[in-house]
Amino acid sequence: MSTLALKREESIAYLTIQSPPANALSSTLLNDLAKKLDEMEADSSIKAIVLKGEGKFFSAGADIKEFTSLQQASDYETLAKRGQDLFDRIEQFSIPVIAAIHGAALGGGLELAMACHMRIVTASAKLGLPEITLGIIPGFAGTQRLPHYVGSAKAYEMILTGEPISGEKAYTYGLANKVVEEGELEEEAKRLAQKIVEKSKWTINQVMQLIPYAKTSQFIEGVAKEREAFGQIFGSDDAKEGVQAFIEKRKPNFQDK
Repeated sequence: MSTLALKREESIAYLTIQSPPANALSSTLLNDLAKKLDEMEADSSIKAIVLKGEGKFFSAGADIKEFTSLQQASDYETLAKRGQDLFDRIEQFSIPVIAAIHGAALGGGLELAMACHMRIVTASAKLGLPEITLGIIPGFAGTQRLPHYVGSAKAYEMILTGEPISGEKAYTYGLANKVVEEGELEEEAKRLAQKIVEKSKWTINQVMQLIPYAKTSQFIEGVAKEREAFGQIFGSDDAKEGVQAFIEKRKPNFQDK
């Protein structure tokens, strides 16, 4: 069974994450996402995509329990590269992707949302990269994309504290295009998508190719360094303790090693 539902309405594709209870980014979900991107890319009628989560969350993060099954640093580095490559594909996609965020976009969930081209959030949504509270670090380019949107100072604060911010604050920080009340999210995302699909697909595609040039070569280097560090961190005692504490729903006892 697919973890993603794809529905088309005229020139808009609605892609819904369906992986209860938290819409965690499992390897199955990432595989399904890659397949759905292939499908939408092959459909010349689609001119905009709205990505949303079913249930309580957009996505509350990566599947931590799945992480614990990996053994070597190279396994974790490979996992990070896979997620980074997929999210980079979204950012470089020829069709604009709007993330409609409610409930929570945390960890890998926020990294997925940041790879999208636009973000609409509910005022009460929680957005953050809480990996550090588990003794680990973001691995799907979170350390590189977040400063691009909110600036270095706020990125340091968000990543080093691990504390999420509200949708309201995300809008103020420049992380979201628009903030709306809970019941208005889908309608607002649809409204933005409709404004886009009124335009010529030819011009949309050209814009989608041009804006990514604004990314510097340092971003590519930074993403590579992030996945290397992600692999190294997972071998530490503190990472093992942090992940175990998360699974057991208790406070971790870090030993700084």
